[in-house]
Amino acid sequence: MTDSPTAGFSGPTVCRLTGVTYRQLDYWARTNLVTPSITAANGSGSKRAYSYADVLEVKVIKSLLTSGLSLARARQAVECLRGSLGADLASASLVMSDAGSVLAHSDGDLVDLLRGGQGVFNIIPLAGVVAELTSTIRQAQLATSERESLTA
Repeated sequence: MTDSPTAGFSGPTVCRLTGVTYRQLDYWARTNLVTPSITAANGSGSKRAYSYADVLEVKVIKSLLTSGLSLARARQAVECLRGSLGADLASASLVMSDAGSVLAHSDGDLVDLLRGGQGVFNIIPLAGVVAELTSTIRQAQLATSERESLTA
């Protein structure tokens, strides 16, 4: 696979790994929802390079949208996650309500991101998102290695 964790992931690779369209990814970059932290676009024809953390954010946003949250709510959730520096996403669940968000860790710690009020919660375990992305990356790398060995 030409994309590596040190060189980053190209836009098309991020799309394959996460299931978002390139148009979505481009829109999210232009609106600063998820910006490529390795290499930003610098005009027409330039290539963005996303880090693993960026790809994970894209995957989390895609999962939030798939679970029925609006893009505005997904944006709020990502901001909450970014505010929880050092949060281990694989052992956390994001709990969303009409009023805000709580990040729940598996050890029982709750990072209160709620701004008051009560409501119905949507609980979105993030361990599955992390595991699915890791598996997809490994499968893509294996497929590329197999193709390269056949052409060698």
